[in-house]
Amino acid sequence: MATISMFGITHFHRQNPYLVAWWSAAYPGFGHYLLNQYVRATILTLIEVTINTLAHINESIVYTFCGNFEKAASVLRPEWVFGYLMIYFFAIGDSFRSTLMQNKLCHLAELENNPICSVHLHPLEIQYLEQKNPFLALWYSIMFPGLGQLYNHQFVLAFYAIFWWWFYLIMSHVYESAFYMITGNLQQAISVLNIHWLLFLPSIVGGATYHAFIIVIEHNRLYRMEQRRYLAERYGNNESQLFPSGGLINC
Repeated sequence: MATISMFGITHFHRQNPYLVAWWSAAYPGFGHYLLNQYVRATILTLIEVTINTLAHINESIVYTFCGNFEKAASVLRPEWVFGYLMIYFFAIGDSFRSTLMQNKLCHLAELENNPICSVHLHPLEIQYLEQKNPFLALWYSIMFPGLGQLYNHQFVLAFYAIFWWWFYLIMSHVYESAFYMITGNLQQAISVLNIHWLLFLPSIVGGATYHAFIIVIEHNRLYRMEQRRYLAERYGNNESQLFPSGGLINC
């Protein structure tokens, strides 16, 4: 069901394939992060930001929503757009297929009922299963994407998310815009924004928040499963009884 390393907990858990595919559509690679497929997820996110920038996809989206279709078509770079579309639909289809397969593997792992290791000791880090608050992970991710993953002890993923969130904030000039808005200079607040990098922010916040929230829930489920198996193995053959004067309950 799960393995623990210094980088975090990798585990099987059932997921809705349509929801995973939706997150891949929101930002290619996010669906694969939900599936613990970190290498291919990271490759897809890097491809997304690189080719999206070269093809000017975000700018075209903004002009399209504003009704300026001629401008939307003129900013696109066809030599990058078609390759982007192929990778985009691959990410959606592959995450959907992988979810179906992992749901089957999760069922088989539950039937095997093998012990779950709850602690991993490493000279650089100590990892362990514990009960956590999913809403706390949700709050951390809303405040600053990546902190929810840090709360879940997913250190590499947390660093990756924090780095890119800060990069997007700097490139989009959100902080400068917020400063001008607070001081009442609305025109300057709008003009300073970079729409290309700004459009990445909603997907990053949403993806990091959902990922942190659902991972806490699944880690809590793993913790309860490990505790049940440990107690059943430790006390399953114990003949002692609790509350003998009332109902008999074998331990």
